[in-house]
Amino acid sequence: MAQRKTLLERVKTRIARKRDDVFLPREFTDLGGEDQVLRALRSLVRDDRLVRLGYGVYGRATISRLSGKPILYSQTGFIGAARQALTKLGVAWEPTEAERAYNEGRSTQVPVNPVVRVKGRFSRQLRDGNTELILER
Repeated sequence: MAQRKTLLERVKTRIARKRDDVFLPREFTDLGGEDQVLRALRSLVRDDRLVRLGYGVYGRATISRLSGKPILYSQTGFIGAARQALTKLGVAWEPTEAERAYNEGRSTQVPVNPVVRVKGRFSRQLRDGNTELILER
């Protein structure tokens, strides 16, 4: 008789199958209750498999070869993960004017800081270590 997988194992399996870099607790509510899912996600943060980016926003993690601490694993960096989180949260956003100018060739200044223009209401903070997403209105 096969044993049923625990909620933590099912959450790990779903994270491994998904190609996303950012996860919200509501993506796992079909597996168990909200408190149980949050407990499982916190456990994965403690095990260095996820990093917490903000309230209810978790990112895929990898261990840094330099410091040995967990860091965000995303091909597009923190700004890409933050944009993915905003999209999943249903927040309308667009690139800033400085980023558009650089992409269109009107400027040679490379936008370095993670800045996003948000349309509508959004008051959460998204942060990875010392890097925080800056919101323009």
